[in-house]
Amino acid sequence: MTAPVTRAVRRRVTVRGTVQGVGFRPFVHRLATDLALAGFVSNTANGVLIEVEGPPDGVGAFCDRLAKEAPPLASVTGVGVEELPVTGVDGAFTIRPTDRSPGSTLLPPDTAACADCLRELGDPADRRHRHPFVTCTHCGPRFTIATGMPYDRAVTTMSGFPMCGECAREYGDPLDRRFHAQPVACPGCGPRLRLVPASGSGVRPARDAEALAAARALLAAGRIVAVKGLGGYHLACDATDARAVATLRSRKARGGKPFAVMCADVDGVRRIAEVSASELAALTSPRRPIVLLRRRPEANGLAPGVCPGSPHLGVLLPYTPVHTLLFGLPGDPPGPRVLVMTSGNRSGEPIVTDDDEALTRLAGLADAWLAHDRPIASPCDDSLLRVRPDGTEQVLRRSRGFVPRPLRLPVPVRPALAVGGDLKNALCLGAGDQAWFGPHIGDMGDLATLEAARRADARLRGLTGVSPELVAADRHPGYHSTRWAARLAGRPPVLVQHHHAHVASAMAEHGLDGTTRVIGVAFDGTGYGDDGTVWGGEVLLAGYTGFRRYARLSPAPLPGGDAGVANPCRLALARLWAAGLPWDGDLPCVTACAPDERGVLQRQLTGGLACVPTSSMGRLFDAVSSLVGLCHRAGYEAQAALELESAAASAWGADTAAYAFAGGLDPAPVLAALITDLRRGTPASVLAARFHRGVAQAVAEVCRRARQETGLATVALSGGVFANALLEEECARLLAEDGFAVLRHGEVPPNDGGLALGQLVVAAHLRQEE
Repeated sequence: MTAPVTRAVRRRVTVRGTVQGVGFRPFVHRLATDLALAGFVSNTANGVLIEVEGPPDGVGAFCDRLAKEAPPLASVTGVGVEELPVTGVDGAFTIRPTDRSPGSTLLPPDTAACADCLRELGDPADRRHRHPFVTCTHCGPRFTIATGMPYDRAVTTMSGFPMCGECAREYGDPLDRRFHAQPVACPGCGPRLRLVPASGSGVRPARDAEALAAARALLAAGRIVAVKGLGGYHLACDATDARAVATLRSRKARGGKPFAVMCADVDGVRRIAEVSASELAALTSPRRPIVLLRRRPEANGLAPGVCPGSPHLGVLLPYTPVHTLLFGLPGDPPGPRVLVMTSGNRSGEPIVTDDDEALTRLAGLADAWLAHDRPIASPCDDSLLRVRPDGTEQVLRRSRGFVPRPLRLPVPVRPALAVGGDLKNALCLGAGDQAWFGPHIGDMGDLATLEAARRADARLRGLTGVSPELVAADRHPGYHSTRWAARLAGRPPVLVQHHHAHVASAMAEHGLDGTTRVIGVAFDGTGYGDDGTVWGGEVLLAGYTGFRRYARLSPAPLPGGDAGVANPCRLALARLWAAGLPWDGDLPCVTACAPDERGVLQRQLTGGLACVPTSSMGRLFDAVSSLVGLCHRAGYEAQAALELESAAASAWGADTAAYAFAGGLDPAPVLAALITDLRRGTPASVLAARFHRGVAQAVAEVCRRARQETGLATVALSGGVFANALLEEECARLLAEDGFAVLRHGEVPPNDGGLALGQLVVAAHLRQEE
C-alpha cells in the first residue's frame, strides 16, 4: 500500500509590535531552520513580514512558537496569518533586506548593557575588552539613536561609523548575537571617548581609556564631571564627598532638592538603602530606572547634602558600559563607588545632548566633560519610580527604558497629539488603539524647553508614522504648552480640563471603555478650573465624554498666585484666615513671617488683592507643613509636602488617630485640631501622620456618599499629590475595605507627566460627540 503524500503549505505571517532591533529576525531564521522550513523574513515599516513553506505540522509549529518564544526584548502585539499558494521551491530560509515602503512599526526603548556584553567588557582576552560602547541585539541604545523607521543602521546615529570587517561579519551572521544589531562596533571602528577639561583646570585632554582614567581620578579628587550617557549628559560627583556635593548643589542652584545616586553594584545599594526583592527587580531590570528606596539611617558615608530632609534615596545602577568603566574594572585604581548622577542641565532647562552645546550650557557647572562622538538623536532623561508594598510599580517619571513603548488604548482614537501641561511635560501621540508617550521634557517656561518639545513631537511622528488630525491641550489660557499647541495645530486645539484629564488618564491606563464612569479623586498643586479659580482638591464624577464636579476641598486664597507657592508659611496664614483662626504669635507659620510680611499679607487677604481662590490639596499639604513647623520656605517644587510625608512616615505605626474634616472636605476643624495638639507639645511627626490619615478618611467618606447617590463603585486616584506613598496607600486601603474598585497609576505617572494621555482620550471622545 502506498504511503500518503504529505503536501506542503505556505503562509504569510505578519508580526506587529516591538519586533525590530530586538533580534527578532535571527530568532525567526533559527526557528525556521530548526524546523527545516523554506521562505524568508524581512523588516517592513509595519513590523516583520515572514513567508514560510513546508510540511503542515512544521509550519503549524512555527506559527505556534513564534510569539511564545520571542526574544526577551520583543513585545508581540499581533500576529496575522494568511494562506498562500505553495511555490514548491526547495531551499534555505533567508533574511531579506528591509522593505522601506511607508507604514508604522514599534521601536524598542533603550536597555541596559546585558550580562554577555558586560562579560566581554571585563575579559582581557576579548576584542571588546574595555570597549565603552559594547552592545548586541539584546541590549544598548535604540530610541536615542534612531533617526527614522524601519529601524536599520542607515537611520541611526551609528551610520557615520562604518563597520570593520570583523564587525561586519558578526552583523551579517544570523547565528551571531550581533546579527543586525544596529549599534554594533568595536574599538577599531566605533565611537570614541574624549575628556575635555574646563578652561584653566590644569587637566590634560585625553581619549578613550585615558579619558576614563582621568575622569575617574577627577571624581576621586572631588571634582564634577559632565558624563554623556544614552539620552543626554549627567553631572556626576563623589556622593561621599560632602564638599563636592555642596559644590554641585551650589553651582546648579538646586536648593535642597535631593540628588539621585548611582551605585557601582547591588552591594553598594544595600549599604546605603533598604532594598526589597521587588525593588531589586526594578533596579536590575533592563530599564534601569531610578528607584526610590528607604535610606539606611547610617547611609554608610553618604554625604548629608545628597538628600537633606528626605528619608528616601533615588538610586540607580550603571546601565551603559561607560558607567561601568567609570566605576572601574578589577585592577583599576580605586575610585568612588557611589556617584551623584543628576541631569546635565541648569534649573528649568532641558537635558543637554549636543556636545558643543554641553560645553557652553554646562560651563561653570562641570570641571570636565567625558564626551563621545556618537550623536544623540532623541533626548531621554532617566525614569523614576517607586515600588509599592504589594510589589507593583508607580512610575513618577516615564522616560528612558519605557519610551517609546506604546500603551494599548481601551478605545480607538483618531490620530491626535496631546501636549500635556506646563510642569513635568511629556507629549502623547495616539492613533487607533495605541498611544506613545514621548520622553520627559520638563517645565515649559523656557524657550529651550519649548524647542525640546518641538523636536520631541517631530521625533514621535517620524518614528510612529502618525500624522495627528487634532491637537489637545490644557484649558489654562496662560500655559506655554497650550499656546504652543495652538500654533502647532494652526487652529484652536481641543481644550481639556486639567483634573478631568488626570482622571481620564487613570481610566485609560486601566483599560476602561467609553461607557464607564468613575468617581475621580484628582489631588494636585494647581489646575485651571472651569470657574476661573485654581482647582486641585477635586472629586469628579467622570467619563471620557465629560465630568461633574461632585465635591472639592474648601477654597482658600492663594496670595501671590503661583509665585506664592515658594512660601508655605504664607499659605498657612491664608488657610488660617479662611478658616477664621487667629494668627497667634506662638504658631510656627506666624513666627516664620516678619511683621511687615504679615502686614502685607493681611492687606492682600482682606482686600482680595492678587489672591486667587484655590481648592488645591497640594497647597493644603504645604500649609500644614509650615503650620507644624517643618517647612516655611520651599527651595524646590513640593519640598514642604515631601517633608510633611517624611515626618508622617516616621510616626505612621505609632499613632492611628485621624483628624476629621467637616462636611467631607472642609479642613477648618483639622487646622484647629492641629493647633491644639501643637500647643500640647505633640511631635510634628505625629501631627503629620494624623493629618495624612484624616485626608484619607475624608476621601473615603466623600466616595461613600457619591456611591450612595450615583451607584458608582470605581474610584480613580490621580494627580501629583498621589505620588505621596503614605496617602495613596491609605486611601487605597480604606476604599478597598469599603468595597470600591480602586484605580491607581502604574506605568503612567499620576502627576502632570501622565496628563497628556488623559487629554488624548478625552479629546478623541469630545470630537466623536460633535
